[in-house]
This record gives sequence, structure tokens and C-alpha cells, in this order.
Amino acid sequence: MKKINIFFEKKPLKMICLGFSSGLPILLVFSTLSVWLVKAGISRSTVTLFSWAGFAYAFKYLWSPLVDNYKLPILKKFGHRRSWLLLSQIFIIFALVLTAFTDPKESLFFTALFITILAFFSATQDILIDAFRIESAPQSLQGPLSSMYIAGYRIAMLVAGAGSLWLASIFGTEIYDQNVWKKVYLIMSTFMFIGIFATIFSDEPNLKKKFNSNNHIKFLITILIAVISFIFLYSIIDNPYEKKEILLSFLFSTLRLIICFIFSYLIIAILVLVKFAPKNKISKSYMEPILNFIKRYGKFAFLILLLISLYRIADIVMGVMANIFYLEKGYKISEIATYSKFFGVFATILGGFIGGYCSYRFGTMKSLFFGAFIAASSNLLFAWLAVSSISINFLITVITADNISSGFAGAAFVIYLSGLTSIKFTATQYALFSSIMLFIPKLIAGYAGSWVDFMGYPYFFSLTAFLGLPVLFLIIWISKVAPVKN
Repeated sequence: MKKINIFFEKKPLKMICLGFSSGLPILLVFSTLSVWLVKAGISRSTVTLFSWAGFAYAFKYLWSPLVDNYKLPILKKFGHRRSWLLLSQIFIIFALVLTAFTDPKESLFFTALFITILAFFSATQDILIDAFRIESAPQSLQGPLSSMYIAGYRIAMLVAGAGSLWLASIFGTEIYDQNVWKKVYLIMSTFMFIGIFATIFSDEPNLKKKFNSNNHIKFLITILIAVISFIFLYSIIDNPYEKKEILLSFLFSTLRLIICFIFSYLIIAILVLVKFAPKNKISKSYMEPILNFIKRYGKFAFLILLLISLYRIADIVMGVMANIFYLEKGYKISEIATYSKFFGVFATILGGFIGGYCSYRFGTMKSLFFGAFIAASSNLLFAWLAVSSISINFLITVITADNISSGFAGAAFVIYLSGLTSIKFTATQYALFSSIMLFIPKLIAGYAGSWVDFMGYPYFFSLTAFLGLPVLFLIIWISKVAPVKN
């Protein structure tokens, strides 16, 4: 009984609201947005390319040292973590309002621009909440904290998923109307005040860190120039194989990303050579967290990073097609809202609690393995749904199984990542891990629509299930040679 009561202590309960604040923007960037775009007449392959807005989550390591090491000159009374957190939440509201006033049918560029801004500040908020959670309690409490965080996160997904689609059904019909989606996104923006209130009334983690105030502006300008250079170069390099050869298009996109990373690195190197960028700060902010991780895990560090990069691949690649699949299968928006976004979220919360408790009771690695197995296996149910006739009972069965497995795997993985971080580099290392976790899956997911065009839904969902097999062997190997060092 004592192990159950731990979920209702003050620290775990406080994580619900912060989890809500973290989970609200995510579906408005991906799932709900995909329904909006499909209804606006945007092609399937273009809709899945919008998942690349998620690269903001994959690249957040680039700016995580800023929020980890430097105090804001404003909002000082809230403390280091909370001042950054409050600022990111304000900009999330701002981005949601801007998105609400766009029409993808008339100007897809501005919708993409504001969604990217939303993803950027949402990713920044995630950096801070992850650090806040890890710094607020020892490793022994990370299971309950992570489960409560995921519960709040999933409740927000209920609001942003089922809630937004229900609102769309109430405000309009199945026929596209931009005013419907404007109202939806404006209403969703008001729910972010839950996160703002949670930030204001939470306690700053009792952790003493030394902050050096010299050269902050130069460091910030250097990182901004590097990021802007990355985006600019990426935007001007056209993919000659897009919509032609899926494999060649994917390989070219990967090469384009590598070129952009090298270009950004050269920009930073030049600014260091001309003595504009503070070399010591850049080295300390980016290299020390990596070297610290390598020193702790030695030759097994690469294996751990490989596991992180592949663990959610089956889940994420399949997930970008889910709403599009439901619509093309013939289900209505109201049905998707009810069974996928409403009951599905409760199933995910249940899975999260089970995953958190199992990690607390049986150990992280065992839970990690079981979570990976059921998350990949559940994708086969979508292949079955794809070849079955339209049935609400079939839909409920598949969604329930998928969300319980996803919640279990998500909770186990968050706990595993939390155990890998050093308290000295909390935000930066966790941002690095979560960035690695998203990069390969998001890169592949951008071509999910093209894959479905090529092979159809049954084979696509089966393929995503098999993508999860290498993860199982990695977990077995790593659990023997490189257990988590708390």
C-alpha cells in the first residue's frame, strides 16, 4: 500500500499540471493538425512531411545549454528553471494564436512557419520540465514522478486531441471551414494557462548551480546564427528525388541534414576563430555533457545511444499515419475524437501507471524490454484493422491495445533516460537523449505517406512493427553489459 501511496505525495502530484502543459502543444503540432490539413485538401505525402516540425524536438540539444546554464535577465524572482519555463509557455500561447489565424488551404507556408515556432517553444518547455522533474527528486522517486508527469501529459493530449476534434465537429460539419479551426486553436491556447499557473505556484528545485554571466549575449548570438544558418541552407537545397524515388529521397534528405550540421559547425568555428564566440563556454556547454556521459559508460556509450535512437521508432513512424488512416478508412471526426483521442488517452494513462509501477517494482530494464515488445506488436493490430471492414468495436480494440502499450513503453523509457543523466548536466544531457530518440524516427516518419502510397496500409503497419525488433536485442545486450548508473 505504501508503494501505491507514493503517487499521491506532493511532488508527484505537482507533475500532473506540468505534464499537462507539456502535452498540450504536441497534438496541435501533429495529430490534430493532420486532420485540419487533410480536411483542407492537403495531399497525404505533404501532411506527413509536417511531422518534420518535430525536428524542433529532435534538435533541442542545440539550445539546451542556454536554458541549462544561463539565467534570464527577466523574471528573476521565479528562479532559474521557472523563469525559462514561464517564458516558453507565453510564447507557446503566442504561436497557437498565430497558427489559428492561418489557412493552410490558401497559405500553407504561414501555417508551417507558425507550427514550427510552436514546436520550437514546446520543445524548449520540454527541456525545462524534464530538468525540473529530475532535479526535484532522487532516482528512487523518478518512477512515480514520471508516471504522474505522463498522466498529466496524456490528459492534455485528451484535451488537445479529443477536445479539439469534438470542438471541430460542434463548430462545423465535415466540410472544411477555416473559421472552425481558428476557434479550435484559440480555445486550445487558453488551456496553456494551466501550465503558467503551475509554474508560478511550483517551487524552484533546491539545487545550487554556479552561473557565469560573462559573454552570455555573444554565446546566444552565436547559437542563433548557427541555427538560422542551418534552417536557411536546408530551405534552399531542393530534393531532386522528392515524390519520385522514396529511398533516394530519404537518403538525400539525410545527406542534406548532415551537410547543414557541418555548415552550422563551420559557422561556430569561424566565430570562435575571429574571437567573437566564447570558445570556453561553447566547449563547456556542448562537449562536457557528452564527455561526462562517455566517461560514465565508456565503450558501451554508443550502444546506449543506439538504443535511445531506435526505441520509439515503431511507435512514431506508425503514429504520423494514424489519423490519416482513420479518415481514409471512413471513420468520422467525431468517432476519431471519441474512441482514439478520448478513450485512447485513458488507456495510455493506464499504461503509463502500469509502466511506472513495473519499473519501480521489477526494475527499469525488464520494463523497458516488455514496453518495446508490446509497442511494436500493437502495430500489427493496425494492419488487421486495415484489411477489416469498418467496425467501431474493431477500432476500440486496436486503439485500446495500442495506447496501453504506448503508455507502458513511454513511462519505462522516461525512467530509463532519467537514470542516464548526471545531475550536473540535467537539462543538457536529457535534451541530448530525447533529441537522439526523435531524430531517426522523425526523419523516417516524414516519408510515411509516400510509403503508404507505395505499399498500402497493411504492409506499412506490418513494416513498422518489424522496425521494433532490433530494439529488443539491444535491450537484452545492454542490460547485461551497461546497466543504469544511478
